[in-house]
Amino acid sequence: MGKMKENPRKPLRENKKITVGRVEDLPVGRSATVELPKNGELALFNVKGKFYAIENFCPHKGVPLAESQVQGKIVECERHGWKFDLQTGECFEKEGCSIEAYEVIVEDDEIKIIV
Repeated sequence: MGKMKENPRKPLRENKKITVGRVEDLPVGRSATVELPKNGELALFNVKGKFYAIENFCPHKGVPLAESQVQGKIVECERHGWKFDLQTGECFEKEGCSIEAYEVIVEDDEIKIIV
């Protein structure tokens, strides 16, 4: 499988709440790339009205995950089919290759991610 890639745009954990948009900006079944301060980037998903945020980076080959297919709470990398749990970031294909998952909250119709 080769060496896993490191995410150059992995957000720093600062325990900060960052507003990334409004609920109506991301309809059910859609996803988006979220640019964060300090060069960070996440993938944000709306699954049946619940929002999930993960690193926008597959550690296998570095492919962004924001535009990948979602089935239930699982996102599948479009390049090689690696699957990740949207709630936990767990990788189902290879142990030790999980990605970061981030808490998402909705306040006053604003989507906020704790990074």
